[in-house]
Amino acid sequence: MANTFPGINQSVKLSHFEKEEKLIIQRLSSEWYVTNGGGTLELSEKSNYRYFLLKPCVDFQTMFNIEREIAVVFSPYKDFEPRTLDAFERVYKRYPDQRLENVCCILISQDKNIKDKISSLLQKDPESRVIIPFSYNDFLETTNNDFIKNRFRNFFFERDLFAFESPITKDFFFFGRNSLIHKIINRHKSNENSGLFGLRKTGKTSVINGIVRALKVDKMPSVVIDCQDTAFNQKRWHKALFYIISEIKKQNNIQCKVAEESEYDVENASTKFEKDLKRLYSKTDNKPFLIIFDEIENISPITSPNVYWKEDLDFVSFWQTVRSKFQKFIREENAVFSFLVVGTNPKAIETSRINDTENPIFNNVPFEFIQGFTVEQTTEMVSKLGGYMGLNFDDTLFGKLRDDYGGHPYLIRHLCSITNELTNKHRPASVDKTHYAKAKTLFNERYSSYLEMVLEVLVRFYPEEYEMLNYLAVEDFDTFNDLANLSPDLIAHLKGYNVIEENDGNYYFKIEAIKEYLKNKNKYKIKLNTTEDKWKEISERRNKVEPKLRQLVRMQLQAYFGKPDAFKEVVDIYGEPRKTKLVGSDYNDLFDAKKTEVYFSDLTKIISKHYNQVFKNIFGSNKDEIKVALETINKFRTDAHAKEITNDEMDFFRVHMSRIEKIVNGFI
Repeated sequence: MANTFPGINQSVKLSHFEKEEKLIIQRLSSEWYVTNGGGTLELSEKSNYRYFLLKPCVDFQTMFNIEREIAVVFSPYKDFEPRTLDAFERVYKRYPDQRLENVCCILISQDKNIKDKISSLLQKDPESRVIIPFSYNDFLETTNNDFIKNRFRNFFFERDLFAFESPITKDFFFFGRNSLIHKIINRHKSNENSGLFGLRKTGKTSVINGIVRALKVDKMPSVVIDCQDTAFNQKRWHKALFYIISEIKKQNNIQCKVAEESEYDVENASTKFEKDLKRLYSKTDNKPFLIIFDEIENISPITSPNVYWKEDLDFVSFWQTVRSKFQKFIREENAVFSFLVVGTNPKAIETSRINDTENPIFNNVPFEFIQGFTVEQTTEMVSKLGGYMGLNFDDTLFGKLRDDYGGHPYLIRHLCSITNELTNKHRPASVDKTHYAKAKTLFNERYSSYLEMVLEVLVRFYPEEYEMLNYLAVEDFDTFNDLANLSPDLIAHLKGYNVIEENDGNYYFKIEAIKEYLKNKNKYKIKLNTTEDKWKEISERRNKVEPKLRQLVRMQLQAYFGKPDAFKEVVDIYGEPRKTKLVGSDYNDLFDAKKTEVYFSDLTKIISKHYNQVFKNIFGSNKDEIKVALETINKFRTDAHAKEITNDEMDFFRVHMSRIEKIVNGFI
């Protein structure tokens, strides 16, 4: 790319700018190249703005990863209003795609507090453009030659563009799913229905937003039905049909008289739905609607929160109506609509019969699972967002990100967010393997809940598949393969969800982070072959649970007896010579291993003696079982490490230790 030098293009006309604005343009032209004089924008009768275009020179290109022209808007009003930002949308509509830099723009305002106001506004909307604010006075009164670069640094580098929690709604922060969007839209244009499913946070809702945006560009109507909304999923099937009609009107701003909700009763809903769809269709120049059902499991059997959808036949009646109208319109060569069902759980489409009634959409909706990013898509997202933040990722990291997080965009972004946190704040800065390794460790420590959230659909709806993942994670290949051979359909979901892959009959994780998470979660289920490994696990688990058990006993005795009487009860259990040595000690010291000889067997005796009064509500009603569990754990003491441990003994220990750990960890 040819170098760009500061200055003003000879063809640029500036006659429509005020005197102060011309001076500001001259100041900017000392560091940028002014390519276009722009023009005026009238947002309302009392709201007029002027704009022009700049192109960054080499230093700005390198520092902020921007190469295209940037829109600059003058706001000549003393008080900034958020609607001022609508002026930028007007500018973008005047120029072809790819000419202007979509992610950032410059606002120059007469409001002297514009910097603080924009900062506050951007904090509330993490997905907004990077808006670089200046006041007129910044240019007319400032003598610091670096103030422009410094302002860019403040507003580029202080924002974490990776830290998105909500679905993407803006094109300029949307990556990697354009081919999928076009595929679904092309199916709609061919009068075909579609389904899209995937684990949580894989970008399904972002894809929906992208489809809606793309259809708007083609001036084609759509409607998104959020099945998670109780306004929809708490309605009976016939009222749900009316809800769709009302949302089509509202979301597409259609002025059209339709039937009243009261007319959508069980007998007449189907007929009213058909007539109302035709009326709305005629108001859109006969362009078919795409009806998008998001979070479909909320109106599906077994998974719906509404008993009528969950256990009754509302699901069947609803989809019989929708499918019959779809087919009728096709027969009449008047495709009024098609639909897209989206969710985490495709059982609504995979189940052949519901309450002994044929499922109207079984095998009638072609669906696919949303796939992870490729290395190329990962590279595009990370390098672009990182570049805006002054982070230059080493080329070798993109493949690692793809492998470790399976192309899962949500996980990748949050790993990169931690990388941003750990990297030198003086930007631009390089991100290498060392930064990545530290970020990965911190991610595993901090954000295991993200992985739990991603796997939630398997835990809730596909427990057998989830159990298979656990076997694969702990490398129990025999059990995994036995289940895979016994029930091939179990493998289909795991492969569809992009969690595992097969190569020549061998299965492996596509998302290494999930493998490590499950392996750590199930590390005490791994088969141990050596006595040394068995003793290592025993010591590790005892050392973790014993301090917590001492704390539990100390707190409960004190709560029941009070400190003085609790002290007496404990030293009576300890007996001589410890009892005499502990005279005058503080009660808490009795459970501090640094100050007192306290043994696991002491805790067992205390719990056993006061079980019914003090510990029954915590450990449960079966005292004998808890006593056996504690005595079993005590049997495997540090001084017994020389002994061989059989596999049966290890299994026995694990059962009892897991029970005590669950109780203690739930209390402390």
